Amino acid sequence: MRWLIVGGGAREHAIALALARAGAELLVASPNANPGLERLAKASLRCEATDAERIVAFARSQSAQAVAIGPEAPLAAGVADALRAAEIPTVGPGKDGARIESSKLFCRELLARHGVAGQPRWVAPASVEEVDAQLAAFDRPLVVKPSALTAGKGVWVEGSDFTDRKDAAIYAKSILVQGGRVLFEEKLDGEEFSLMAFVTDAGIFPMPVVQDFKRAQEGDLGGNTGGMGSYSQRDHLLPFLPATDRDRALGILMRSVDALRAEGVPYRGILYGGFMLTADGPKLLEFNARFGDPEGINAVGLYEPGDFSELLLGVATGRVDPNLFQFRLRSTVLKYVVPPGYGSRVQSGGLLTLDEPAIEEEGVHVLFGSVEAAGPGTVRLGSSRGLALLGEASAIHEAGTRVEAALAHVHGTYYVRHDIGTKDDLARRREHMRSLLAPGAKPSPLPLSVAPADAPPSSAGPPEQLAH
Repeated sequence: MRWLIVGGGAREHAIALALARAGAELLVASPNANPGLERLAKASLRCEATDAERIVAFARSQSAQAVAIGPEAPLAAGVADALRAAEIPTVGPGKDGARIESSKLFCRELLARHGVAGQPRWVAPASVEEVDAQLAAFDRPLVVKPSALTAGKGVWVEGSDFTDRKDAAIYAKSILVQGGRVLFEEKLDGEEFSLMAFVTDAGIFPMPVVQDFKRAQEGDLGGNTGGMGSYSQRDHLLPFLPATDRDRALGILMRSVDALRAEGVPYRGILYGGFMLTADGPKLLEFNARFGDPEGINAVGLYEPGDFSELLLGVATGRVDPNLFQFRLRSTVLKYVVPPGYGSRVQSGGLLTLDEPAIEEEGVHVLFGSVEAAGPGTVRLGSSRGLALLGEASAIHEAGTRVEAALAHVHGTYYVRHDIGTKDDLARRREHMRSLLAPGAKPSPLPLSVAPADAPPSSAGPPEQLAH
């Protein structure tokens, strides 16, 4: 089968590798020449991922039989709609469905209308004049979120990105002056986790839970980034996340898809919930309408050897065999190799040499991101995340150790978060959650009105398919 991949990052490289293992022929449409994708592609088109007209024309000229869209921008721009109008099956929601990510305000208002649980307190000033009064009335720590897409880098957190609310007001007003919308949301205390699921006409099929590391520096310090790395646990849960709370989060995903459909918005593709596990259970931070980057790389890397092409085609068409949703019971750790200063004052253009066979011998896979080929075994770093190194093992810290060993085969000037997936970091996160629960206290359950008696059951292992 001939697949077109839209996008040029490490996430798209991971999707392409899984499709190639299933025997698919690959085409690529992206603004950059990703070295990993270029090796796999039968043909490629250099264009913006949002250029629907050129992408549809390329898909037709190359007889693409299906399309997988990686990034959020083309989904928000309606590229999936244009491809489906051309009768080409596409993995990814249409523009209306993608609003659940592209407009945080739309998402919060939708879930409020339908009483979906797990929402933090929030307000959204409609004008510059409302900002100061709403900030003054917000009686708890908060975060400032632009409503529009910001590539994971636009959120300001009180106590980390600002301490004086005058700075928060200036930031919020600057967004409003430019015609955007902004939200003030309650700052939640807990541990973040990412739950992605395949959304089909018949039901929702969850993937292994992943924890992402947004902050640039070790110890979760520094500025927000697109994600410095991530890990997943063998049982598809996390060290601090029990199955009951995973299932509550999955219930929120299900209710949210129901809310979209109740308002006449079909949704078919990937839905990714970014959650915070708090003392009161999981709270929704935001939705993404596609595979996460890096989290999607962990999940796709665990896909049980099978026909990934058939799986994605089933998601695109709505006709899917539930038996295809299988993931290995293994732990993974991903660490991104990035240019120095990434997350603040990035220094792009540096050369890296890497010994890919030696890295693979360490049990680690290389996924290419924001790099360009610069000769045999050499790449030039761009201004974003360059190489994703994905290790797999029985335990999380063992997978992390494999990635650290693989880094010995990457030479040049770069930065990486070495603390991802270490025993010390995992222990710190477990202790953090324990400290939030007073002795003998239990997290408050979500209201039964939005987590009904037929909500997904708890399980010790990976969740089963949950049908509507």
